[in-house]
Amino acid sequence: MPLRGHNPEIGRDCFLAENATVVGDVVMGDECSVWFNTVLRGDVNSIRIGHRVNIQDGSVLHTLFKKSTIEIGNDVSIGHNVTIHGAKIHDYALIGMGSVVMDDAEVGEGAIVAAGAVVLSRTKIGPNELWAGAPAKYIKQVDPEQSREINQKIAHNYLLYSRWYTHPDQPNPLDEQ
Repeated sequence: MPLRGHNPEIGRDCFLAENATVVGDVVMGDECSVWFNTVLRGDVNSIRIGHRVNIQDGSVLHTLFKKSTIEIGNDVSIGHNVTIHGAKIHDYALIGMGSVVMDDAEVGEGAIVAAGAVVLSRTKIGPNELWAGAPAKYIKQVDPEQSREINQKIAHNYLLYSRWYTHPDQPNPLDEQ
C-alpha cells in the first residue's frame, strides 16, 4: 500500500501472504517471505530488509516518527508474533517467537533472541550472543559457526516453504530429507 509518497519496494522472488500488510517506506530484498497476518508499517519512518529474510505469522514491524528506523540484514528469521519497533537486526540473527525488540536496540550478527524475550530500547546485543528473559539479559556466547549454520538453515527453510505458495508445481527438496 503506498502512503505519503512512498511505495513499498519488494525484491525479486518474494512471497507476501495474501493478508500480509506492507505500507509506505518499506524496501525489501530478494527471496524474502512475509507470512500471514504480518504488518510492516513504514508509515512514520523507513523499514529496510535484506535478502532471504522471513517474517513469520502475526509479526509487527513499526518505527517512531522521525526518531527510529528498522534495518534488517540478510538471512534473518523473525519468529511468529514478534514485535520489532525501530531496531537494527544484523545478518544471520534469529528473533524468537513472541519476542519484542524496542527502539534503537541492536541485535548483532548471528545473535539469538530467545522466544518471549523483551529487548529494551538502546540494548546492544553482540555478535553470536544468546539473550533471553523480560527484560532480556545476556545468557551466553554461542559458537559463531554453529549459530550461523542454524540461523541460515532456518532462513533457507522458510525460502523453501514460501516456494510451496509461489511455485506449487515444483518438487519439494524437503520431502527428500
